[in-house]
Formats: sequence, structure tokens, C-alpha cells
Amino acid sequence: MKILFTCSEVQPLVKTGGLADVAASLPKALAQLGHDVRILLPAYPQAVAHCSIHARHEFEGPAGAGALLETRLPGSDITVWLLDAVWAFQRSGNPYLDASGMPWADNPYRFAFLSRVAVEVARNRMALDWQPEVVHCNDWQTALVPALLTLEDERPATLFTIHNLAYQGVFSADVFQHLGLPEAFWHHQSLEFFEQVSFMKGGLVYADRITTVSPSYALEITGPSFGCGLDGLLRQRSHDLVGIINGVDDDEWNPAHDPHIAQRFTAQSFESKALNSRALRLELGLPERPDLPLVALIGRLVEQKGIDLILDCLEAMLELPLQLVILGSGHAAFEQALEQAAARYPERMAIRMGYDEGLAHRIEAGANLFLMPSRFEPCGLNQMYSQKYGTLPLVHAVGGLRDTVVDADDRALLSGDATGFSFHEATGACLLETLKRALGIWQYPDMWARMALKGMLKDFSWEASARQYLAQYELAIRARKSS
Repeated sequence: MKILFTCSEVQPLVKTGGLADVAASLPKALAQLGHDVRILLPAYPQAVAHCSIHARHEFEGPAGAGALLETRLPGSDITVWLLDAVWAFQRSGNPYLDASGMPWADNPYRFAFLSRVAVEVARNRMALDWQPEVVHCNDWQTALVPALLTLEDERPATLFTIHNLAYQGVFSADVFQHLGLPEAFWHHQSLEFFEQVSFMKGGLVYADRITTVSPSYALEITGPSFGCGLDGLLRQRSHDLVGIINGVDDDEWNPAHDPHIAQRFTAQSFESKALNSRALRLELGLPERPDLPLVALIGRLVEQKGIDLILDCLEAMLELPLQLVILGSGHAAFEQALEQAAARYPERMAIRMGYDEGLAHRIEAGANLFLMPSRFEPCGLNQMYSQKYGTLPLVHAVGGLRDTVVDADDRALLSGDATGFSFHEATGACLLETLKRALGIWQYPDMWARMALKGMLKDFSWEASARQYLAQYELAIRARKSS
């Protein structure tokens, strides 16, 4: 099958979140299953600097003028076309935000341009001598592609993946006028959204099939609590909507051959994990206390990730027999509160602001318990990384967290299926009580080790997820042929 995968970020060329991991791992898994996958991505400066350009395809036409820089996804034979246009993508820093942390004012025009070029590639009008059977679009930045393809006499099938419904690409009515889209798109059953234009609706209304990144999240977004104003539309399209859990890139996240960690280990040499705990304490300046569990958090310090829940009970948490490690950045008030707590409890808490890929791996390898109290979480990756590294996740039971972590309740402990801990109310009190429950099991090393080993042996491979996507591509093609 020929598949065009179009997205706004891909690891290791450019990354701001989990989309980049998916955009690298899923195409590689599909290619390993024998399919022809090509990736279309903006030519951000950091992306261009990360790879060697093999060819340059200049174009000028309905989509505008620019060039497609042909390269390969590092570590694979997958062709990547980088969309090069000075006005749109040759700017440093975050691909979506300016230096002050605000969205670039021309974001709707930048990503509408990406979508228009994707249509030209999909219709084989870029002299690339290649035409896909399916175009796989991701999040609002490429959500106009399914809508624009409906204007074509002949088109490939389309699949649209929601990675996070909270980010919808909603802009003013004036923007709609300047985008030059057909007037028919300005309708509540099309792109109009409360007198604004929603890029996200382009995918939700017009794609042949819709996926999101976990079965639970697929259900949650059809209700008002998580539907972000689009739950009615998603209920209408629920027969075309399916949740597929993201996989984990075994080349990147595997304690058996991880180059970032102090001591590599497997389920058969689980006792070596303790050496990583010792090395992590030394690196972060925490005293050596093997009797205390190392509790970790890696991620954005924002409300979605439940950082406010942690702050609500942080003082009580740090009075418990544990050591806390945090790596991340986000809202200044959250950063300041966490830094102040670390200063008050230097033997119990260490924090590093920003993101450090190597340190993230060492934290996963060295921690015993990993906190993910997200208020909502479409899929989540760290709870799966944690299980692969023998670290028990403690999560708010929503979205992909619910689908990938088996809570250590009495039944799961008795059956041997438990792999972590979960709570159901988004409050600091519930988080704290669940943490205390985890510390109770920490007192029984054999039970803790059984849970850790159960998690390490779970199948989080991308191959299983890729086969599910292939089934959705087939359904999309069938829907396209019957339309």
C-alpha cells in the first residue's frame, strides 16, 4: 500500500510532543510490514539541519511557490519531503510559538499551505512520480487536507488522527476569508465553528476514517466533558471513529540496549535496575537512600498534566518516605512553586527545568514509581516507557492511561495482572491516597518486583498498532470507493 503521512513534526527532526514520536515510529512500523510510506513535513531549520538533502523539487502552482527537499528519515529508508518556503517555515525556535510563547500570527496560513501542498502530492502533481492510495493526516495542522481533497475529481482515501482534541486550530472569520477556501466550507456542518473557522473540523467532517490514540479517549471525546465542543460531531461520526493505542519505539526506549542509562538491564536481570537508581541519585544530588522509592515525573508543567494536583498535596507528599524527581517546564508559577519546594526539601526532591532526552531515559531507568496525574490524556507514552523500564506508573484513570495501566486492586494483585496504580477523581487528595497505597506495596519487595516484571513483559510494540492502522486504511479505501 502507498501511504502519504503528513504531519507538523517528526522525531528526531523536530519535536514538541507525542505526535513527533508517532510520526516517526508508525511509518517505520508500516514500512517494516512491507508498505510504501512517504512523509510530508515542513522544512523547519532544525529539520533541515538534521539530515542530508538528496534532491530539491521546485514547484509553482495552485498551492503557491516553494520546494520539496527530499531526504530520508534518520535510521530508516523512508522518504521524507520537507516543504521549503521562506515565509512559512524558515524561522527558529518552536514550530508553533514565537519567542514570547504566543502562537505565530500566520499559523493558519502556514499550515493551510502545508495542506494545499499535501493535496498536490496526493494527486501526483508535483512531478514526484508517486501517488498514494491513502493520505494519513494528523491534528489540526494537516486537517484541511481531507476537506480540500473532496474538491478533487479523483482522490485517494483519507484517514485523520486526533492526537489531542484540545488543540483545534480555531481562527477568526477574517482568516477564513483570507485563506481563499470555498464559501461552501463556511457552514456549521463544515469548517464553521461558533462563527470562527476550525481546521480540526476539516478532518472530522471530511476524512473517510477517523482515529485517535486510545480506545478510552475515543469514547471520552464523544461526550461533553472531553469533547471540546465537537462531541456532537464526533457522535455523528462514531461509526467511523476508532481508538488505537500508540506503540513504543523499541529502538529508542528499551533498557536492554539504552545508551543513555548507567546500567542496561532486562526482565531477567531486573536487580540491575537498582544501579540506575543509585546513579540517578548521584547525578541529581540526592542522598543514597535505597530504602526509599524514587518517585518521578517528566512532562509539561501545565494543568492538563495535573501539576496543580501535585502542588495541592506536595507538602504532604514530601513528608512521606520517598524521594521525588521532576524534569520539565511549563507555567512560570508552577515552576517557581516546585523550585521552592525542592529548596525546602533538598534531601527529598530534585528538579531540572527544561527537557533533556538523556536524563529522561535515566529517570525512567532509575525511578521506582512514575506520576502521571493528567486531567486528560489521549494516549500518553511515559506510562508505557515506565513499564518497559520496570517503573510502576501511578496515573489518573483517563484516556490511554486507563487503557495501558492495570491498577493494583485486590483482584489484579491476586491474578498477577497489576502493573501500576490509578485513581479516578482529579484531586490532590485522591492522588495522595493512591500514592500512600503504592508506598504500602513498596514495603513488600517481592510483590513490587512481580508488578514491575509484569509491566516489562507487556507488548507495547508498534507492529501491533500498525496492523490496526492498516485495517483502518482498508476501511477508508472501501469508504472512498463506495462514496
